[in-house]
Amino acid sequence: MNYATAIGLEVHVELKTNSKLFCGCRNEFSRQPNTNVCPVCLGYPGVLPVVNKKAVDLLIKSALSLDCKVSSYSKFDRKNYFYPDMPKNYQISQYDMPLAENGFIEVKSGEALKKIRVKRVHLEEDTGKSVHQGTIDKSEYTLEDYNRAGVPLMEIVTEPDITSPEEAYEFLTKLKKTLHWIEVSDCKMEEGSLRCDANISVRPAGMPLPNYKVEIKNLNSFKSVLRALAYEQNRQTELLKNNEKIEQCTRGWDEDKEVTILMRGKEDVHDYRYFPEPDLLPMEVNSEWINKIKTEIPELPEEKTARFISQYKLTNYDSEVLIQTKEFSRFFEESVKKYPNAKIVCNWLTQDISKILNDANIEIKDSKLTIDNFVKMLELIDSGVISGKIAKSIIEDVINGENPETIVKEKSLTVISDEGALEAIVGKVLADNADSVEKYKSGNEKVFGFIVGQVMKETKGKAAPNVVNEMLMRKLKG
Repeated sequence: MNYATAIGLEVHVELKTNSKLFCGCRNEFSRQPNTNVCPVCLGYPGVLPVVNKKAVDLLIKSALSLDCKVSSYSKFDRKNYFYPDMPKNYQISQYDMPLAENGFIEVKSGEALKKIRVKRVHLEEDTGKSVHQGTIDKSEYTLEDYNRAGVPLMEIVTEPDITSPEEAYEFLTKLKKTLHWIEVSDCKMEEGSLRCDANISVRPAGMPLPNYKVEIKNLNSFKSVLRALAYEQNRQTELLKNNEKIEQCTRGWDEDKEVTILMRGKEDVHDYRYFPEPDLLPMEVNSEWINKIKTEIPELPEEKTARFISQYKLTNYDSEVLIQTKEFSRFFEESVKKYPNAKIVCNWLTQDISKILNDANIEIKDSKLTIDNFVKMLELIDSGVISGKIAKSIIEDVINGENPETIVKEKSLTVISDEGALEAIVGKVLADNADSVEKYKSGNEKVFGFIVGQVMKETKGKAAPNVVNEMLMRKLKG
């Protein structure tokens, strides 16, 4: 029997605001525990929340970028449950009237594009953080850090349109790029500013969606999402093959053992006893507000990719590499303004420079590479002062902030283009490679490149290739 998989994602994104969602405490990562707290985010009796408008702006910006419809009227609700990291014993969230609904993201599915529907985008407050420590008097204990409690959190919920772990990975990658691009979040999974829970159910192919689903938590990277979904897909398939029932539950992902483990039975909506938040008025978002935010949305990655292909005659692959981050694409376009050969600029950025940055695990904005130094290096190649090989040998220094002209001068890397200076070297290479010379004279022209390479090796890449080619051609044919 064949089986079909349905996957829905719940993505939680901490929004990049200066303060928390309902109070004035700072929204920042890695402070001393319980220093960014106040009576409001600690849930003291008698306090009143006030909505952070910037958080609402960022959610609307995100929703519009995901082709969602922004609701003209929405409200906050109380989601009631007890966790140690929720000081109030309830969470202010949105239930039946979210800020935005009905969007989509297109992902690659095989050779085609497929729309993954975004069911809703809503705003809520984040919880605190439980820190599990060693033992006190041989008893395990947990500490609570409430710095994160009350941080503005955007939840993006998909329809169960995803049919494989690979599609889920593709969706998350594209979503992260979009959110980072429009600067609503830093999307750092290692700091918890982007988190994902996955819901998955497997059924016999051709059957309708089942009324159960398994939620997977503790997914700390997109690769963890991919592996956890693949494991759970196989686990549920085996249960069905053995005519066993799949229980609706919440399971955790054990990164070390690469298995999902049972945590608890999964709650239904009614278990949370939602009711309208009495301390907050409903929100009305008019068209003027929405139109203002629309003007703040930059050219999105897909639009920029299409423009790069059309305007600069680049391949789809090159364009996608260039838009890996907003800063990288900006560096490309600003460089082309000063050095109007898009293909050469693209080749350097997507090949040598990308490799060095990836090896160092940094982005171009975190490096010391300047557009002026990069363009200077390209101009040195064009003017014949250095060769492409020499440029490759100094590019790492240029990325580290050094001036290419200074490097060339201090290391005496200027190209040797004087035939008199090359005469002895060319003669020596011909003498040392008599066999290759004879092969060339016998009609094997492929060895010509080898002989040129030997001259370049002798000069440590400093010889002007065009001069070497002309000299060798004269001598070999003379």
